[in-house]
Amino acid sequence: MSAAHILVVDDEPDIRSLVKEILEDEGHSVAMADNGANARQALRDRRPDLVLLDIWMPDVDGISLLKEWAQGDGLPCPVIMMSGHGTVETAVEATRLGAYDFLEKPLSLAKLLLTVERALEADKLQRENQGLKRHTRHPVDPVGRSPVIQRLREQVKRVAQHDTWVLITGEAGSGRETFARFLHSQSLRRERPFVDLGATAISRGNAARELFGAEEEERIHYGALEQARGGVLFLDEVAEMDLEAQAQLVGALDTGSFLRVGGAEPVRIDTRIIAATQRNLEDEVAAGKFREDLFYHLNVVPLHVPPLRDHREDIPELLSFYVNHLVAHEKLPYRHFTVGAQNFLRNYPWPGSVRELRNLVQRMLILGAGEEISQEEVEAALGAAEHSAQPAGPQVSFDQPLRQAREQFEKAYLDYQLEKHQGNVSRMATEAGMERTHLYRKLRALGIEIKDRR
Repeated sequence: MSAAHILVVDDEPDIRSLVKEILEDEGHSVAMADNGANARQALRDRRPDLVLLDIWMPDVDGISLLKEWAQGDGLPCPVIMMSGHGTVETAVEATRLGAYDFLEKPLSLAKLLLTVERALEADKLQRENQGLKRHTRHPVDPVGRSPVIQRLREQVKRVAQHDTWVLITGEAGSGRETFARFLHSQSLRRERPFVDLGATAISRGNAARELFGAEEEERIHYGALEQARGGVLFLDEVAEMDLEAQAQLVGALDTGSFLRVGGAEPVRIDTRIIAATQRNLEDEVAAGKFREDLFYHLNVVPLHVPPLRDHREDIPELLSFYVNHLVAHEKLPYRHFTVGAQNFLRNYPWPGSVRELRNLVQRMLILGAGEEISQEEVEAALGAAEHSAQPAGPQVSFDQPLRQAREQFEKAYLDYQLEKHQGNVSRMATEAGMERTHLYRKLRALGIEIKDRR
């Protein structure tokens, strides 16, 4: 059982002290409250992982508190009710409101510890299941035996042992979140939450609430930084954060604490931040679109995830993995790729990287028939007949912001021109109609290495 922060609410000092001593012997940290008002304040001070709540107290009963906490976002954590004079009706009402269990006084310490352990484990499993439902696209560990992926996997394992912040770069669909989750699974924080937050979700005037939470009357909304307490906050596409949200985050990182919206007491940050982006943040800083101080906060350890075209030898293993994964998780019929199909896909440019491969496998399992997936079927699905007759054109996803789609097209266009002119920038600039200095800047901004093409 991993260490947790537990709030004990009971008006009897002997019970509070006894329970605190027992729980601290198990390695947990314990906060105590002797009435409803102090219990409310304790929830403001710090989000608990578990609450032990007495029913009969001098100012407000535990059922009323439970009902109050269940409103809005729902209970912040598992709640175990305690009472020496409970009735069946009281226990039923507590369960209806979301209480995990009901313990009778005098407390059996063995039963108390067992119930606490089960409640914490059930909450952990529930959070993991929610994460799996949202992220069935991501394998548990990065798939691939190519030298580039093996080196990156070993690098991530080394970084995971140090509690530093990490900036993961890479093209859209390359697997940045997969490596972020893998890093978390190898770290000392692995038993604590992994909370993912798309930066676009906090760039529409609600950054403070989503990041830091809010206090509204008697209710508390815990933001992502508190939900991830002790664990990891994964900020995806961090370059999409607007400047106001960036300033708010920098303020919190500088002080090591933050205020909830409507709150008065600072909340300490105890969260590892892993940020990810497909952009060059140094260029974004130079363009005034990203704060330099936030860049240095996040870029303690940089990791770069290569696109699929840079480790094509992993394609057969990836195909096999996603077939099995989709059969198991989405109940799709099993099919396998022929050697010809696999060979064709090893020579395909994969503009959408690993995500495009996963989507292709899903399409083949849903729309195809028969046990084998042939090369002809794959070519038809990718529109490869036209692809083989002419140079590969940029394949841009329309399900993304215009700015990202434009960058994706520019990268594909300049990649093609570099190949066509064998790395000769002068000829390339002439055909593209660009001044050479501007072209060099554009190539650097898009992460295209000229020397590799010569």
